[in-house]
Amino acid sequence: MNVTETSAEGLKRELTITVPADEVEDKITRRLGEIAQSIRIPGFRPGKVPLPLLRKRYGPAVRGEVLESAVQDSSAEAMREHNLRPALPPRVEIVSAAEGADLEYKMSLELLPEMPELDFAALGLEKLVVDVPEEEVDRAIERVAEGQRKSEPVERPAEEGDILVADVVGRIGEEEIAGSRGEGRQIELGAAGLLPGFTEQLVGVGAGETREVRVTFPEDYGNPDMAGKEGVFEVAVKEVRHRLPATVDDELAKAIGLDTVAELRQEIRQRMQRDYAGVARQRLKRGLLDKLAERYDFAVPPGMVEMEFNSIWAQYEADKARQKAAAEASAEGGAAGEGPVDAAALIAPEETALEGASDSAPATAEAEKPEPHGHEPAAHHATPHPGSAEEPIDAAAIVAPEETALEGASDTEPATPPDEDEEKTKAEFRRIAERRVRLGLLLADVGRNANITVSQEELNQALTQEARRLPGYERQVVDYYRKNPEALNNLRAPIFEDKVVDYIVELAKPDERKVTPLELMTDDEPDVESATAA
Repeated sequence: MNVTETSAEGLKRELTITVPADEVEDKITRRLGEIAQSIRIPGFRPGKVPLPLLRKRYGPAVRGEVLESAVQDSSAEAMREHNLRPALPPRVEIVSAAEGADLEYKMSLELLPEMPELDFAALGLEKLVVDVPEEEVDRAIERVAEGQRKSEPVERPAEEGDILVADVVGRIGEEEIAGSRGEGRQIELGAAGLLPGFTEQLVGVGAGETREVRVTFPEDYGNPDMAGKEGVFEVAVKEVRHRLPATVDDELAKAIGLDTVAELRQEIRQRMQRDYAGVARQRLKRGLLDKLAERYDFAVPPGMVEMEFNSIWAQYEADKARQKAAAEASAEGGAAGEGPVDAAALIAPEETALEGASDSAPATAEAEKPEPHGHEPAAHHATPHPGSAEEPIDAAAIVAPEETALEGASDTEPATPPDEDEEKTKAEFRRIAERRVRLGLLLADVGRNANITVSQEELNQALTQEARRLPGYERQVVDYYRKNPEALNNLRAPIFEDKVVDYIVELAKPDERKVTPLELMTDDEPDVESATAA
């Protein structure tokens, strides 16, 4: 085999590889000999079929098989001999493969860059620490109590704050408003989010009474066909209910599965503490990624950047299409959530759990992950390192967009105004793609050197969490991931990423700074040069 390097530009290499004709012929002969041992041809004993007859019958197929094998073996050997680490599978162009002639082909590949030596202690990371104030716990308990407020029927005209149980239908002229009809709707008088003047006209109504409510839809209403027009809603009141005062006692705790108010208070405090700790970790992680991107600038394989850009752009286009479809559905279907008889806008059902108790604290990163089938996977670039014992992690998939919950964080796609120039948008997305690939390669290299792996147990736990997000479809979710290695790698990559981040943070020894919840949630203005979100 003869290998000649014909081009070396940055991380790109082009080699011309020649495999002598006698080597190819020798492999063909050996392969035909193997076939002769098992093939049965009438008139010949096994293993005694003449070679010329085998060549005539199986020669072309065997030659194609041998040439493919020769290209694979010789290209792998050439990369080993020249110490080349490909970032992507090489591209091969056959120059000559005629029978009796040498096999000659060109191989083009992009190399993984040499990784810089990282000094984690010099990164200057800062870890924010929050103690949950007692007044926040008090407000959260009050919200729980408010959600658990009971109501009772009253035999009097409705007053502000009462709840009407009524049958409702709305019309504009003679035409019924789509989605307005409903039986047993609950309408809280004075509730925010309804059309101006809607609940005011229901004050004084009694059980068994039907009242017409006239409203004018705002000029900027979601459905342009209804904007500025007058609507008439017929409200047949079945019951007037008075809301009882909110009480904070052991009965409140028992209503949501606990025994005492003290337990309720402890549960809420722990939940809020976990939420704040999750945000603090995301801030720390974002700071780490920004520091790495700022300090370590090196060339990355253009092919990996292009694949990552294509993934980001495809997600961007899909998001635009979904937004357009939602807008069209809103225009065709009516109020799209703004209508005065939207069940969610009238009154929320009485809460029976802690949901919403700590809504002053953000959801943790896990709550930000998209549905498994709706996520556009990052570009899959085989970058060798031990992500697990089974298969490697993709470098470009390591810094995954769903892993940073903070708005404006360093590895999310920017929210681009719809009228922005497309070329400028593409340029920004390409910059994001390059940053992601660079960070992915850095984290992959750190993980490889530290022997960080993702165990099968950790992967199974992630798969179980994904399945639980779609109740009733757990089996389909599990089957989907097990049948799609690339999708399964998208579960493995964030686990690997988090383990690498934890490893770096431990070595970096960040300074701790106590802050208030408000300070934690007030994000600093992102540096447009170091952050990848606009």
